Amino acid sequence: MIILLPPSETKRDGGDGNAALDYGQLSFPELTEERQAVSKALIELSGDPDAAQSALGISTKQLFEVERNRTLAVAPVMPALKRYTGVLFDGLDAASLTPEEWAFAEKCVVVHSALFGPIGAGDPIPAYRLSHNSKVPGVPLKRHWRASVTAALAAVEGLQLDFRSEAYAQLGATSPRSVYLRVVTEGADGKRVALSHFNKKSKGLFARALIRAGIDHESIDSLLTWANGAGFRLEPGAPGELDLVVENE
Repeated sequence: MIILLPPSETKRDGGDGNAALDYGQLSFPELTEERQAVSKALIELSGDPDAAQSALGISTKQLFEVERNRTLAVAPVMPALKRYTGVLFDGLDAASLTPEEWAFAEKCVVVHSALFGPIGAGDPIPAYRLSHNSKVPGVPLKRHWRASVTAALAAVEGLQLDFRSEAYAQLGATSPRSVYLRVVTEGADGKRVALSHFNKKSKGLFARALIRAGIDHESIDSLLTWANGAGFRLEPGAPGELDLVVENE
């Protein structure tokens, strides 16, 4: 089983200053050439702060992100699941996982980065800024990633739980063994509506519960049985989807 998470635009500073980005330490080594191409183009773009600001869609106050990208090859690294911040990753709270839980996360959690493609929870990465809709000269991200990421994910055996947004799913499809998680709320009339603001928080909390339980689910039925016993209302939704039904806070 893999739990496929979206990345976050925000990243934690710091990391291991005695190490730097090493593509050989990243999961899915078949994506190395694609990773190197995007990284090279992003570093070159960062030589022109004005062009980089426009391409990344960031404000003047966020120009530190350009410097992060410029020093991508030599910056400190830390495990991916601890690098990302934001609502989903706050809910997952990787820093508080026990060694046993962290080992399960390293085995089963994958984050889909616009810069690196799918990477493992423990893969050492630097801080960077690149979103699915960033405009990198010479490297249109959707066209660059879609075929290779789709092939890489198709080769992964077992159940795939897709927590990504639709935007990141456009950078590579999951396999026929995947199921998309949709966070919804249910009205008094029984009609279900997808959540926006609490979507990421709910996914983070659900991912954390999966990690802490440490069960490598082989089927949707196994997942549904566990979830409902663990206090989650998880039900079949549209074809290829599961609905995580939550209260609208």
